Amino acid sequence: MASKDQHMHVHEVRNDGTHPQHHHNNDHDHVYNESSSWVGADGRVYHSHDGLAPHSHEPIYSPGYFTRRALPISNRDFNERAFTVGIGGPVGTGKTALMLALCRLLRDKYSLAVVTNDIFTKEDGEFLVKNGALPEERIRAVETGGCPHAAIREDISINLGPLEELSNLYKADILLCESGGDNLAANFSRELADYIIYIIDVSGGDKIPRKGGPGITQADLLVINKTDLAQAVGADLAVMERDALRMRDGGPFVFAQVKHQVGVEEIVNHVLQAWEVATGKKRH
Repeated sequence: MASKDQHMHVHEVRNDGTHPQHHHNNDHDHVYNESSSWVGADGRVYHSHDGLAPHSHEPIYSPGYFTRRALPISNRDFNERAFTVGIGGPVGTGKTALMLALCRLLRDKYSLAVVTNDIFTKEDGEFLVKNGALPEERIRAVETGGCPHAAIREDISINLGPLEELSNLYKADILLCESGGDNLAANFSRELADYIIYIIDVSGGDKIPRKGGPGITQADLLVINKTDLAQAVGADLAVMERDALRMRDGGPFVFAQVKHQVGVEEIVNHVLQAWEVATGKKRH
């Protein structure tokens, strides 16, 4: 978080990203306007909007490598917050459907709770409630505002709070956290997610895996969803498999049709393997 400067320095930013005015003020305070950005003491550009704390965006210079990805925090205290699975991916790829499917397969043997993210609604949380994924009190919907990626990476407090509360209230074994739909550069901080699933789908074309981005290259598991639509959109699954393996240094991925339960048990197996390793517990 940026510290106060000796000289107030505020840029107003329009929705199109332009900077119409540049203000200087000698009141020696730093004002966090709803649509402002400023240079912090560390030299990074910070901004604050939509209720999020002031934050910067880490520069991303390459897609990264699966084999060099940040690993789970080894000394995490799971009594403070249960093992947390982060589920990310672009809008419409099937994140909420996967949340529902995971709840249905795990809820009878494990204590679960979930947090969903949407930018300006509680749509995904309401979907899970309506479809009986879990009792309503175990589902929290978070509105992140216009930077859903910040809520899972730079300013995770908006998600940590409800996750920790749910974990303690229900003595959770596993927590699920769904990010708001975002681009291929979005990925979870290891401070938030012990296991990361990134989900794409074939409707965007078979080029998506090779476009890279930290979500594709560095997630613990890549899910390529809606394979039943491949023929309709002209996507070649063999090309997607080849490119996924190349971009992920051979890291695991699953072809799925989450809505039809295809591939979901394999995804669950990956999650439980990681849960066993992290917690030292055995699956039920």
